[in-house]
Amino acid sequence: MYRRVAIVTDSTACLPSALTDELGITVAQIQVRIGDKLNDESRVPVPTLVNAMRGTLSVTTVPPDPGAFYWAYADAGAAGAEAVVSIHVSSRLSGTVDTACNAAKQVRIPVHVVDTGTCGMSLGYAVLAAADAAARGGDARKVIGAAMHSFRRGTELIYVDTLEHLKRGGRISPAVAMLGTAVSMKPLLTMSEGQIKPLEKVIGTDRALRRMVDIAAKRAGEDRVDVAVEHFAAEDRAHEVLRRLRKKVPGARKYMLTQVSSAIGAHVGPGAIGVSISPV
Repeated sequence: MYRRVAIVTDSTACLPSALTDELGITVAQIQVRIGDKLNDESRVPVPTLVNAMRGTLSVTTVPPDPGAFYWAYADAGAAGAEAVVSIHVSSRLSGTVDTACNAAKQVRIPVHVVDTGTCGMSLGYAVLAAADAAARGGDARKVIGAAMHSFRRGTELIYVDTLEHLKRGGRISPAVAMLGTAVSMKPLLTMSEGQIKPLEKVIGTDRALRRMVDIAAKRAGEDRVDVAVEHFAAEDRAHEVLRRLRKKVPGARKYMLTQVSSAIGAHVGPGAIGVSISPV
């Protein structure tokens, strides 16, 4: 389907491939390195990653290959698009924005790289809002505006079983990681100013997840919102969180449950749950 504006994102948006294919969204893959092996995250099975994280192999992430962005932009121009809006994970969490900007300089078509300052389905819903605006015939300005409306007013809440993986990946400081050293103390985190920051500490997993649902419902308020629950190797837990959110936020337009990308999973660790509240 022809669109004036092509949409590109990265795989930390956590959007199902069937959906991105249907909407014509191009997804550049973050890369995951396990030991000395580097692969696009879509090629890294979750059990393989979980086993590596629980073992002795090092696990790190790398921005998409620059060529992935170059060809995404060049192909969009060849298909007749007038511009590209490229929407990505926070530049304070990843070098993906810089990689996209460098690739944008190499193509003739205008490319607008958007740093959302977030990740997960907060990014994913911003991408979907942009794709909807593009499908309606919007120009680059309107498409960017739709994305910004979503991520600037959205909420990303994160539960992790341990802060150790975030500390290893440099996504939080060792001092912040100390907040969750007690086995029974479970940290709730949020995205703020492009970074992962502590929100609250709660004793016990179930209490922490219930508190996360309460915070999400309060932030949703009476607004029309989309809700997503993301998980990493914690599907049963995610279903329960979604069930509670349906009761607490009954007026949501859309509910989605998805597994986070392996790149996010590599930093949050097995058992992690995310909740995204995005305004419509």
